Amino acid sequence: MSQLKVYQYAKCGTCRKAVNWLEAQEHQLELIPIFDNPPTEAELTDLIQKSGLEVKKFFNTSGEVYKEQQLKDKLPGMSVEEQIRLLASNGRLIKRPIVTDGDKVTVGFKEDTYEQEWNNR
Repeated sequence: MSQLKVYQYAKCGTCRKAVNWLEAQEHQLELIPIFDNPPTEAELTDLIQKSGLEVKKFFNTSGEVYKEQQLKDKLPGMSVEEQIRLLASNGRLIKRPIVTDGDKVTVGFKEDTYEQEWNNR
């Protein structure tokens, strides 16, 4: 049984599916409200490195804040550091849930990815 840190938004259907799936696998979860306590720049840098994903995969591209700020057009001209600073400034910009055990990191919820990364059985 592993201890996982889950950055999530309780009212998000995708987050609820992910949490239910992880609980069914008998993981111990530390649920962190991503809007109230978004990861810091240092935490995001670490999560991004461990995930092996590009920074842009951490953006909630379907969110209102992303669209309001027209980030689709702005991100390509920003440095990685600027993108991480932007993510850390507003939890609503971050794709959720982010799940980590300290070594591995997943972003969003795809059951096949969770099967591969978080299956406890």
